[in-house]
Amino acid sequence: MGVLTPSLQAIHLRTPQRLTFNRCSITQKSNIRCGIAEPSGEPAPMGQKTKYNDGFFEKAFMTLFARKMEKFGPSGAETKEKEKGFFDYDYEVFVDVSKSVMKGRSRMQQQEVVREVLLSMLPPGAPAQFRKLFPPTRWAAEFNAALTVPLFHWLVGPSEVVEVEVDGVKQRSGVHIKKCRYLENSGCVGMCVNMCKIPTQDFFTNEFGLPLTMNPNFEDMSCEMVYGQVPPQFEEDPVSQQPCFPDICSMATPRASVCPKLQA
Repeated sequence: MGVLTPSLQAIHLRTPQRLTFNRCSITQKSNIRCGIAEPSGEPAPMGQKTKYNDGFFEKAFMTLFARKMEKFGPSGAETKEKEKGFFDYDYEVFVDVSKSVMKGRSRMQQQEVVREVLLSMLPPGAPAQFRKLFPPTRWAAEFNAALTVPLFHWLVGPSEVVEVEVDGVKQRSGVHIKKCRYLENSGCVGMCVNMCKIPTQDFFTNEFGLPLTMNPNFEDMSCEMVYGQVPPQFEEDPVSQQPCFPDICSMATPRASVCPKLQA
């Protein structure tokens, strides 16, 4: 789950030097390693949980999103969570808040909550301003792909800009997420689709006017974001037929052919 604010801060990704970005290193290939505590500096293999070292800015984002989400949680949950201090929020709390928001809501209702949260984090008129700054061009798609890598490492883990084909044209408007932190920590197909993929696609495509398609890979928990590509209808998207992760999802229905959370 995430959205790019219309920031104009320049991020130079082709310099031969290594830059630091809040415990993250950006290489000339636009690859970012962010707060990962694994000895290899890469996400842990499938079946193992990646260890992270989150700093001040990572926790600030987690706290901001979690507190916004809490407003849509079960009755009384917001009051209880207000007792938490700023640094009491971590990624586990953020995921738990997402799960509480998900329960008791339909697929469409979950997506609407995320939309409301994203809108609440933007200043008035931001979507219209974004449309002016980033019309649906190749440059806008590539620029937003480049911004996604450093801005959303806290949410999805390490990623890199990759070349993709959009309407027959090759361009560097793709973002390859090596192992999505949100999916890895939630272990839930429904949360991935309803609380991240679909609302993020819809927000960029419909609110910002810049098409975006997200293609999660449930075999290795990687994901490909393609800016400039119009997303398919849910019924035509392969994710609509994805079963649960029966061994790692606490809300899984093992015998179901499709994750129940993906049903209306």
